[in-house]
Amino acid sequence: MSTATFPPVSEADLAVLREQLGRPARGVLGVAARCVCGNPTVVATSPRLPDGSPFPTFYYLTHPAATAAMSVLEADHVMRELSDELAADEEMAAAYLSAHESYLRDRAAYGEVEEIAGISAGGMPTRVKCLHALAGHALAAGPGINPIGDRALELSSWSPARCECAQPGSGG
Repeated sequence: MSTATFPPVSEADLAVLREQLGRPARGVLGVAARCVCGNPTVVATSPRLPDGSPFPTFYYLTHPAATAAMSVLEADHVMRELSDELAADEEMAAAYLSAHESYLRDRAAYGEVEEIAGISAGGMPTRVKCLHALAGHALAAGPGINPIGDRALELSSWSPARCECAQPGSGG
C-alpha cells in the first residue's frame, strides 16, 4: 500500500473539528476519512505536534458518534473478544501485522520521530488496546487493511454509511 496523501485541510474542516473535539485540533495534516455528509470523521495528525510533543496516533477518530460507539464496545469488553480472535487466527494476526506496517509507512511520509519509532496505534501489531485508533485506521485506509478496526466497525452501532452529525448544515 502506498503512503497516504491528503488535500490541505480547510478552515471549515477545522471549525467542524473544533466542534467535534471541544477544542482546537492540533497538528492536522488533512482529513483522512469523511462522513457521508462531508464532515471529518478521521484526521491525519502530524507525528510531532506543534508544541514538539511526539504523537503516534496518525489516524485520529474525531466523529462524536463513532467515538461514542467505540467507547461502548470498549466498556462491553469487546477488546478482550477481539484479542482472543487475534490470538486464535494466524491469518488475522498476519493481516494485523501488515496493518501496523502500513500505518507506520503512512505516518513516516510526514516525518520520522525517534520517540515513537516502531510504535503505531491501538496496540498493533500484537495487542488490541484502543478501538478508537483501530477504527480510525480502518476508516482512513479502507476495508481489508486493518482486520481488528474492520471488526470493531462491524460490531459497533455506528456506520460510516449513515450521517449522525449534529452540526447545523451538515446534512445530518
